[in-house]
Amino acid sequence: MGTVRWEQSYVDDQLVVKEIHKIVVHKFTVGDVEDPDIYAAEPMWKWQQTEQGKFVMEHAIDKPIWNRYVDYGNYGHQYAIVAELEMKKLSEFYLRWGNNGI
Repeated sequence: MGTVRWEQSYVDDQLVVKEIHKIVVHKFTVGDVEDPDIYAAEPMWKWQQTEQGKFVMEHAIDKPIWNRYVDYGNYGHQYAIVAELEMKKLSEFYLRWGNNGI
């Protein structure tokens, strides 16, 4: 589940409202290491090379960001890549790859 915002602009003197959703597009874990961000770089890069990652990188409103959380249950770190997608692109994202608990 993400957040929603609306963006207004005029195209040929007509008001256009875009519905923009901020969602988690990818998650992965890294074990308990001294500098987890260094170890997270490889899975992030590999994801960006997938069809899903390329789609997000091309269609995200702004550059996606990542967040790190301590995973106490698995003694490691959980990473989440978050992106903002316009509603039409979000629908395409879900149709192509589903939601799968992301």
